[in-house]
Amino acid sequence: MPRMIFVNLPVVDLDRAKAFYTALGFTCNPQFSDDSGACMVLSETIYVMILNHEKWRMFTARPIPTRGSSEVALALSCDGRDEVNALVEAGAAAGGTADVNPPQDHGFMFQRTIEDPDGHIWEPFWMDPAAVAG
Repeated sequence: MPRMIFVNLPVVDLDRAKAFYTALGFTCNPQFSDDSGACMVLSETIYVMILNHEKWRMFTARPIPTRGSSEVALALSCDGRDEVNALVEAGAAAGGTADVNPPQDHGFMFQRTIEDPDGHIWEPFWMDPAAVAG
């Protein structure tokens, strides 16, 4: 069985967060979702659990980072520059903020950022497969 990753994120407004992640291409798994959290599925191995603050606090007493702080940056591979741009644009249209960090274009790699409505940073990127071959 392949190793899976479950990213858990605290959110203020569950419906708004679900709309944002749906716009990025995630689907909601209703089997593991309720009015306090949702399991958003990106692939067979990548899941994002968005949890309202009350539910989040059931798992940790540590404080939720304030907006504007950096807890983690989540890089998400894309098949090309166009897909990077499309994800950022879709996220911005769904309540996110595009390019909170400047886009980076290194020729062989292109990256932009999208901040979700709760301040979590996603970094869609494309890397030329020839640059990593060998």
